[in-house]
Amino acid sequence: MKLFEPADLGALHLQNRIVMAPLTRTRAGEQGIPNDLLVEHYAQRAGLGMIITEGTWPVQEGRSYPGQPGIETDEQIAGWRRVADAVHARGGLIVMQLMHGGRVSHTAISQTPRIVAPSALAAPGQTHLADGSKVDMPVPHELTTDEVQEAVQGFVRAARNALAAGLDGVEVHGANGYLVHEFLSAASNTRADQYGGSPENRARFAIEVTTAVAEAIGADRTGIRLSPEHGIQGVIEDDPADVRATYTAVAEGLAPLGLAFIDVLHAEPTGDLVQHVRRTAGAPFIVNSGFSSLTTRDEAIALVEGDDADAVGVGRAAIANPDLAHRWEQDAELNEPRPELFYGPGAEGYTDYPTLAEARARVS
Repeated sequence: MKLFEPADLGALHLQNRIVMAPLTRTRAGEQGIPNDLLVEHYAQRAGLGMIITEGTWPVQEGRSYPGQPGIETDEQIAGWRRVADAVHARGGLIVMQLMHGGRVSHTAISQTPRIVAPSALAAPGQTHLADGSKVDMPVPHELTTDEVQEAVQGFVRAARNALAAGLDGVEVHGANGYLVHEFLSAASNTRADQYGGSPENRARFAIEVTTAVAEAIGADRTGIRLSPEHGIQGVIEDDPADVRATYTAVAEGLAPLGLAFIDVLHAEPTGDLVQHVRRTAGAPFIVNSGFSSLTTRDEAIALVEGDDADAVGVGRAAIANPDLAHRWEQDAELNEPRPELFYGPGAEGYTDYPTLAEARARVS
């Protein structure tokens, strides 16, 4: 079956078409330095076609969560080098998701004087601090035009750091309500300059970031994640005409780059909007059907066999099954994920899921 066959996404050579989706797990400690837990976690999953790391902050100001890793300091780069070396030693492929959290943060988390966004509009709701307390999302600083360009360069430095750490490529996080996505939606972007107003202007930051990263490390090692119509963290996209115009502008801006991949999170990956983005951008395509239900083996096979995607992103099944590709190829039983342990500091629910052989040995 095609899902279990190799694929080339730019310079990235996948042994199968099952991609580990980026998954926030908050195990990197106070300094955001990948540790032994992260090394083991990612190495365990090297049998997947490609690992996309958890969202990793490019600059301290873009840190969204306690325990989230960064790729800014020498210590963080060295920590990620250990991760990359461990994955490669087991024959795997790993790219880093660069995630600037934008307004989804708090100065007590970022440990910077401010958090930033396209507009001075707070994200809805509350966030958790390192001590477990909950606080309201603060009003962010609205980036000036010059500061927008500084943010672009923050992504570029982070991409270079990721490759210096030995990772195989990067994915720009343009989804799920974080900084790049905040520019795309009129609900979170009320700017009146060249980065706001029209769909084309709101698409500009995503295109500029991805273009600059591609120029710095090679387009064939660069991807971007998008989540049109996801409606999360106050980044609302509920006008179908505006959504189509915005993501058409994004896709048209990305099309000349020759990206390694575009990774789309959407509840209807075979629908007109998602497939329109695919056709317009013309890049290898990863789809992930999202948070509403677990991605199943049958769905993944159908998406690739039906030519709706070149590869399929998988989240919770990859959390619970380090050897997911093997299990799916054998149509074997799966471990169940434990959502109550998705976030936290320890090994439980992170590196203690058994392989198929281990699970069968326990019951034999």
